[in-house]
Amino acid sequence: MSALTGIAPATPRTARPGPALGAGARVLVRQHRWALWSAGVLALVWIAVVVGFTLWAGHVNDAFEASPCTSLVTDRACDDRWQEFDLALSVRQTVLGYAALGLTVLPGLVAAFVAGPMIGREFESGTYKLSWTQSVSPSHWLLARLAGPAALLVAGVSVLSAVFAWARAQSEGLYPVSRFDNAAFGALGTAPVAYALLGLALGALAGLLTRRTVPAMAVALLATAAAAVALNRVRSGLWPLTTRTSTGSVPPQTPDDAWLVETGRVTGDGARLPVDTCWDAGAKAGRCLADRGVTGYYVDYHPASHFWPLQLTETALLLVLAAAATALAFRVLRRYHA
Repeated sequence: MSALTGIAPATPRTARPGPALGAGARVLVRQHRWALWSAGVLALVWIAVVVGFTLWAGHVNDAFEASPCTSLVTDRACDDRWQEFDLALSVRQTVLGYAALGLTVLPGLVAAFVAGPMIGREFESGTYKLSWTQSVSPSHWLLARLAGPAALLVAGVSVLSAVFAWARAQSEGLYPVSRFDNAAFGALGTAPVAYALLGLALGALAGLLTRRTVPAMAVALLATAAAAVALNRVRSGLWPLTTRTSTGSVPPQTPDDAWLVETGRVTGDGARLPVDTCWDAGAKAGRCLADRGVTGYYVDYHPASHFWPLQLTETALLLVLAAAATALAFRVLRRYHA
């Protein structure tokens, strides 16, 4: 019939990934707009607090350095200035410590939100079926729930990390915040973004495996925390350590900004012993050390120059874990909901 009329037969329309993905992202934003607004407000408050206290401490520091006062001057006016100076730098250190902690726990919060409200609740309430009947395949449905949040996390966490890095740089001198501190290390460089993406991937996987809101949030939070704790424990071994040794009773000197990993006693043949070797020998400690062949100390440490090698190595591991969790999430989706 179509050949007689000259009209070609209609071909079935297939959903294109681009529009489907964009529509899914818009639906996701509408569903969770209040959570997004809340996250944005909290991020702005975090930035305001960090920047505000850093600028205030810097102003107090500049005023103290411009005055004739030092920590050795004991008159009343200088005592007041010194107390204000000491308080400002101490408060700045405390604020930066809590700011770093906030960035450190952020991946766990991301994982819990993705696992529960974004994915687990959809399966628990059955609303995912409506999306899948609107020319949206399960894979595109999940991709929309990962691509949009991933873009927001990369942009937002990068800004927060840059602000923290600027504030930490202002604290060089008295009361510095060590870049190798667990919380600070996870808030600097490339690691914060990688941790956030890992939380996103683990949240999606937990939501698909449990398909219940509260259990999914708990599993995702625990999995993200376990990954962070494990990497904190092995971090010192992600790049070769620098070692210094000394002879006698004085440990070797290391740079002030170094990360001291391990110290102990060393014997003449290079064997290592615990740092408290012969501590319980009392007056006979010298004889005890001589009998064991102890000749001095050793120190294993990471200098400041190892910060970026450690950062990039840990980032690579995190991205591999995130990619593996994402691939497993899509595999679970295809297996149970194909």
